Amino acid sequence: MKKKESPLTAKGTIKRRSPKEALKNLYSQFTSKDQVLITIDPDPDSISAALGVKRLLWHKVQSTTIGLIRPIKRLNNLTLIRLLRVPLTVLDKNNIEEFKSITTKYVIVDGQPNHNEVFSQFDYSVIIDHHPLTPSAEAPFVDIRPDYGATATMLTEYLKAAQIKPSQSIATALLYGIKTDTRNFERHTIDKDIEAFRYLYSLANHNILIKVEISDLSLRDLKFFQKAIERKHVVKERIFAHIDEVPTPDILVLIAEFFLKVHDISWSIISGIHEQNLIVIIRNDGYRKDAGKAIKRAFKNLDCSAGGHKAMARAEIPLESLSEVLTKCNSTAIERYIRKRLSPFS
Repeated sequence: MKKKESPLTAKGTIKRRSPKEALKNLYSQFTSKDQVLITIDPDPDSISAALGVKRLLWHKVQSTTIGLIRPIKRLNNLTLIRLLRVPLTVLDKNNIEEFKSITTKYVIVDGQPNHNEVFSQFDYSVIIDHHPLTPSAEAPFVDIRPDYGATATMLTEYLKAAQIKPSQSIATALLYGIKTDTRNFERHTIDKDIEAFRYLYSLANHNILIKVEISDLSLRDLKFFQKAIERKHVVKERIFAHIDEVPTPDILVLIAEFFLKVHDISWSIISGIHEQNLIVIIRNDGYRKDAGKAIKRAFKNLDCSAGGHKAMARAEIPLESLSEVLTKCNSTAIERYIRKRLSPFS
């Protein structure tokens, strides 16, 4: 096994390589006999980045599979993979061990091993991400760039370094990944994101992009918007709403982004219950604020995953862990707890 690499230099700064050097080091992790599993928590950025890695490894390894740690439920993303015919496999308790028996190399993109307990099951050879660095981010090859707006930007640079012109499908996915993770360049963005966007623009299918971007809601989703409006609490420039059980956390994201459009609201904090976890979604205007730090501080005493960027963040808190700090885990108690924990930091 190759020695695991720390993403930090001796001085504690994040290591950076030239695009050609990074590509060379990435390719050195693989042989033609490798069967590679790329694991992602599916969203447009991770899906497109995984497609970029798959293209880079074409004819370099024996096989490459993109594995999802959860099913895709958000309509935009379902439309994306349907129209682009993206080959994806959901990892679950029935097939993870089978994959472990045949996989020789693991890759994670747009995430790090401690971002989800499913990720922690794998011994990664490659980590490529744009989220803030975590202590678990060690592998033979690590490329973490928190200053980048999207992992899709990073993979666009890899493809250019490899002198690979992305297909229309890959270019469309990468372009959409950059658009969504930078919120159309309204939040954390650097020149590299804009350069990648300009490069991909002429290569992408814009008819597909339009269809994907307008595929937000189904009729059954409207009842959750209604409940959020009925239950909303506004505290200064912050709006809170807890809407109990939801079929997917994605509906919480849509509501959080919808509420942020309200005049005089600079923080949108929406929560719900999904698969025995309390999901808390934060969106803000990004001006002199840091949602990622706020959510980490708010729930640091709980056994949970929490983090994100300045303008967006998410926490997943097991109900078992929540019961340690709440005598009752009903809607009212949960809502009050979230408001109490997040109000000082937001």
